Amino acid sequence: MVKICIGVRDSGVGGLTVAKQILRAIPAANLLYFADTAHVPYGDKTPAQIRHYALSISEFLVSQGAQIVVFACNTTSAYALEAARLKFPKTPIFGVIEPGAQMAAQISRGKVGVLATNATTQSGVYTQTLRKIRPEIEVLEIGCPAFVPLVEAQKADSLEALEACKHYLAPLLRFGADTVILGCTHYPLLLPHLEKLAPNVRFVDPAVKLARDLATRLPEISSSPQNALTNAHCFFVSGEKSGVCEWIQSELGLQIEPENGPVFD
Repeated sequence: MVKICIGVRDSGVGGLTVAKQILRAIPAANLLYFADTAHVPYGDKTPAQIRHYALSISEFLVSQGAQIVVFACNTTSAYALEAARLKFPKTPIFGVIEPGAQMAAQISRGKVGVLATNATTQSGVYTQTLRKIRPEIEVLEIGCPAFVPLVEAQKADSLEALEACKHYLAPLLRFGADTVILGCTHYPLLLPHLEKLAPNVRFVDPAVKLARDLATRLPEISSSPQNALTNAHCFFVSGEKSGVCEWIQSELGLQIEPENGPVFD
């Protein structure tokens, strides 16, 4: 079985939902995961800050032996993906926005909602990408600034989270969305609330298609020289470690203590 080292980066623990799908699709993968907890959440950062964090962490992951880098973050996929591809032309770099838009466009009856960070919704990237695929599609993007702090504080199952889900879903339900994209990798951790509140809506987790795309391209990527510096999963955090180990255990079933990573201010 082909071994490959995949770098995964996010502002915090949300990217573990992407890592989970990657390991399901590519069980032999070694993960290099970087949680930028020093700067979470990204939704209130400027585009310049987001690009700086994304490019710096990508460079770190490549230096550690990542043969692929995954932007397990919609905000950095919106603002920094193309810049990273230009900076690291020999390293395949994947984002989550296009896979999510492709899935939603395929299954929607014509009205797509997007739940995302304020930064992602302000970019309009989901609307643009969806309309490239299906020009007639109607899209409504809703910023959800409360979601990431709730997840990072391990309150995804709380009444507070349920009330936040009600609040952010309300305009999408009035809009008549039949399909809703979870436009932040933290949001699948709130899916039980969302599905309970909107049982007739199809929720799209972009990580599912991203992982399939990675698996499809794996033969061509793994044919390149293997320079990975690790034969095991490694997890790095740039700031607060609290709760990260528990999330790694609950999402991936791995008992791994994350290491202190660099802080890119």
